[in-house]
Amino acid sequence: MDWKKLGKALLFPHIAIMIVLLPVATVFLVYSMVLLGTESVPAIISYVLAAYTLTVWCFKVPDIIRFWGTFKQENVYAIRWQEDTRLRVNVSLMASVIWNTAYAVFQLWLGFYHRTFWFCWFGIYYICLTLMRFFLARHTGRYKPGERMRDELRKYRACGWIFLVMNLSLTLIVFFMLYWNRTFSHHMITAIAMAAYTFTAFTLAIINVVKYRKYNSPVFSASKAISLAAACVSMLTLTSTLLTTFNDGSMDAFSQKLMLGGVGIAVSAAVVTMAIYMILQSTKKLRLLNSKDNENEQQ
Repeated sequence: MDWKKLGKALLFPHIAIMIVLLPVATVFLVYSMVLLGTESVPAIISYVLAAYTLTVWCFKVPDIIRFWGTFKQENVYAIRWQEDTRLRVNVSLMASVIWNTAYAVFQLWLGFYHRTFWFCWFGIYYICLTLMRFFLARHTGRYKPGERMRDELRKYRACGWIFLVMNLSLTLIVFFMLYWNRTFSHHMITAIAMAAYTFTAFTLAIINVVKYRKYNSPVFSASKAISLAAACVSMLTLTSTLLTTFNDGSMDAFSQKLMLGGVGIAVSAAVVTMAIYMILQSTKKLRLLNSKDNENEQQ
């Protein structure tokens, strides 16, 4: 037996085998952790399989990086995606419209099914985000960034005013959480997955808000501000979930409400600050444009 070939085959399996291993190992691991416990034989096998899958994928990382670098430099569609900012924003906006619509409908259905305003308010909040994104997507689909700066500034300011109105809905959500002690309780694995998703979305939202300022397009900036507002709400629901899921009795109800209220106030303040900034900046720039037009007319 050629041990060298066997070791190479085990550490560097075919990519098709690796792709199959990934969902199988993940599902088997989650199933064993949720239903089988930690000491059964199937659970131990699932841990070994998960560790093996992670190891072979780690060995494959350099090849993946090289392949991705070559793909970005040579593929026509990848090059266009990197160079066409308008295309990226349009795709992001339309994907967000579809996702927010589906999520809002789901929340409204939960509200009607359980006969509670709790989920209805979440549905209304995400419907507002959907309308704002669709409002911006119509502009980016018709015009290039900066082509109609006055219209972009008006839309940017309109989004700021909508954020202020939406903050009332956000305040009611926080009120429901605190007054009626409405929190989210999920399985530990689900809560960890939610945390990973929320922190990733929040980090990317902040990066994109800063990154897209260089394009000098208020519509682009508004689209990323919406993503940041959605990430802030996700952070609020995540806080509620973590306080409920991982509380072992060491934190009393008052402390939980205090922490949740603090996060709620911080999120609400962040949305209000962002809204006021958008309104003031757009108003200032519109006045500058109007003053320049007046000067040109006088000349």
